[in-house]
Amino acid sequence: MQRRDWLKGAGLAGLAALAPGIVSRAYALPQQADARFLLVFLRGGYDATNVLVPAGSDFYYASRPTIAIARPVAPGAPADPRAALSLSLAQAFDGGAGRGIDAWALHPALKDSLLPLWQKQQLAFVPFAGTDDLSRSHFETQDGVEAGLPLAGNGKGSGRIDASLRGTGFLNRLAESMGGRAAPVAFTDGLPMALSGALTVPNVSLKGTGRTPFDERQTRVLAQMYRGTRFESLINEGFELRQTVAQEAEAMQRRNSMMAANLPAQAEPDMAGRMQEMQAANRRALSAKGFEVEARRMAGLMRERFNLGFIDVGGWDTHVNQGGAQGQLANLLDNLGRGISGFADEIGPAWSKTTVVVVSEFGRTFRENGTRGTDHGHGTAYWVAGGAVRGGRIAGEQVAVEQRTLNQNRDWPVLNEYRAMLGGIFKRLYGLDDARLAHVFPDTRAVDIGLV
Repeated sequence: MQRRDWLKGAGLAGLAALAPGIVSRAYALPQQADARFLLVFLRGGYDATNVLVPAGSDFYYASRPTIAIARPVAPGAPADPRAALSLSLAQAFDGGAGRGIDAWALHPALKDSLLPLWQKQQLAFVPFAGTDDLSRSHFETQDGVEAGLPLAGNGKGSGRIDASLRGTGFLNRLAESMGGRAAPVAFTDGLPMALSGALTVPNVSLKGTGRTPFDERQTRVLAQMYRGTRFESLINEGFELRQTVAQEAEAMQRRNSMMAANLPAQAEPDMAGRMQEMQAANRRALSAKGFEVEARRMAGLMRERFNLGFIDVGGWDTHVNQGGAQGQLANLLDNLGRGISGFADEIGPAWSKTTVVVVSEFGRTFRENGTRGTDHGHGTAYWVAGGAVRGGRIAGEQVAVEQRTLNQNRDWPVLNEYRAMLGGIFKRLYGLDDARLAHVFPDTRAVDIGLV
């Protein structure tokens, strides 16, 4: 059998998904397109309060008796791997002088990945960030974030939106506004809402459904076919990564079954439905377990061929057994943090002109629930990383973390609207004027909080 005939029968699209380095040869960065932007979407609504820990708030510790992260240790005291990592100049240790609005700390799972970026001033956090959407629906809010259009009836702006923008995503409109400078890509199975629109955008993914499109015999034939060629390592790495992702997906299903079986007595009677919802919220996004490997491959592609990217990571809907310094959320953060750190390493000198923004559809309830987890909330915290980021600081409008400042007495308020914040970043990165920014985020005034 001729190689071209076998590939045609097996499906060249499957090979492209297996080894994106092959198909990416068709794309190249346009000239004068040094700035790179990657949006990382955490599907499920991650718990920002246990990542950017308000260590100076007694209310935080009273609200989370089993999942709170311990305050940072006092200077000179023995290290505690369960304690939060102080981010403030005023130490937020127990009994210290750092109580207050600026006494933020970081989850200890991020010590070896994100903390070094913070210390190099290449990482900033924007707490109290999010959307105007109060539905607390994964699907409605995810779609709304990716569309980037104003929420109908929110009482802000003119409310008049060009009908042609319906069904398009803000990253596609950003690429349009950049003209010939844009080389967008989605590192996903299918094209996400954020990159849907007038411009044709490739999607390059290794994960697929986790399993390769080839059976065991075809896998051996394909590996042998490319042995000794320049594509050999790409093929082998692709098979290995798909195996890892498939195994993690199966492990996640087993963990969910175990969590359902080990719920405390006061657990909700409809927990089976809740577990199904948690799975559906992922929308087939990559597991955090596979993120580090894919992040390094994304970095290689963005270093050479693309400058505007999107990736989604699932598993953040932690209603049950969320854990504190260790456990479910800690494991997710460890993998995510190592992925971002690996991306920074792999992209090399281009990191100095790269901006990575991590978002989620919403945050979670401030108080823990009866199943040792947290429920759908409102405000969250965005991460902004990159070599040109003005990091080492907590940016944007803030309030003290107290009961009186909660939204509806349950979750963080939104003080930094995501479209305004991203608009400020895009204006800085690409020099977009008001008219082009209005195409990206209609009916929104960009707010520059000095992130880049």
